[in-house]
Amino acid sequence: MEETMDQVMFKAQTLIEALPYIRDFNNKRVVVKYGGSAMLDENLQNSVIKDVALLKLVGMKPMIIHGGGKEISKWLAVVGKETKFVEGLRVTDEETMEIAEMVLNKVNKDLVRMLEQIGVKAVGISGKDGGLLRCEKKKVDGGDIGYVGDVVAVDTDIIDKLLEDDYIPIIAPVGLGLKDYKSYNINADDAASSIAKAMKAEKLAFLTDIEGVCTDPEDKSTLVSTLTVPEAEKLIADGYIKGGMLPKLKNCIEAVEKGVQRVHIIDGRKEHCLLLEFFTNKGVGTAILNDEEGWFDHE
Repeated sequence: MEETMDQVMFKAQTLIEALPYIRDFNNKRVVVKYGGSAMLDENLQNSVIKDVALLKLVGMKPMIIHGGGKEISKWLAVVGKETKFVEGLRVTDEETMEIAEMVLNKVNKDLVRMLEQIGVKAVGISGKDGGLLRCEKKKVDGGDIGYVGDVVAVDTDIIDKLLEDDYIPIIAPVGLGLKDYKSYNINADDAASSIAKAMKAEKLAFLTDIEGVCTDPEDKSTLVSTLTVPEAEKLIADGYIKGGMLPKLKNCIEAVEKGVQRVHIIDGRKEHCLLLEFFTNKGVGTAILNDEEGWFDHE
């Protein structure tokens, strides 16, 4: 079925709307934390991968830090091992860590394959490669939950080299112990935030299973498209932000304060959510930015 002239003109207007953003983001580093439902649905997988490829092709320098928690739980169940969580963190003994690393490696290489299949060069690594992510054991309420890492040092040298050589880095959230050199499972949000801060990335995008920051979580119409750090801190102080959104928003604020220009919380269940958030005036999620420095000239 042929497109009408109105449909063609709408596409042209969309491209024109994207122009100032493409200009502002040219040659800038973008960290995408990929997880949630967007990893489980084939159509959404293809949408995210195409978005990241397009970011690369219009001149940006994207990288993906991916999760894999649901896949890990599935394979633990296959071998008859119970999954336990403490405050949202997987209790990770030595056997669980071995299975988690194998699963994350498979997820990592599947993402590499998908990017290569559409003609974009990608390299899959973990936080162990090149000493990218060094960890200490994370304690929860003083308790030991096994090989769960708290990032204490980031060496971005390997990422810098991959970006210089025109590759998209795909990074699994596994780090090396600072002193014992053992493998540690790292929360993917924490890994993405640590890398973005160390690189002073232009953008850090969290793909989630929520629309973004809503002043009323039960009412999607209360979605806030743009928040400055002071505004975000006030929402927290006034009690509007609760549950799982609270640590995520605090993570976003810290990333901005440590040099990331803009942090996005995006609903990964929407097709082409990255393009819609990055290249349209309204966006589809919530952007958190510095009060003085985060605005672009055309905004």
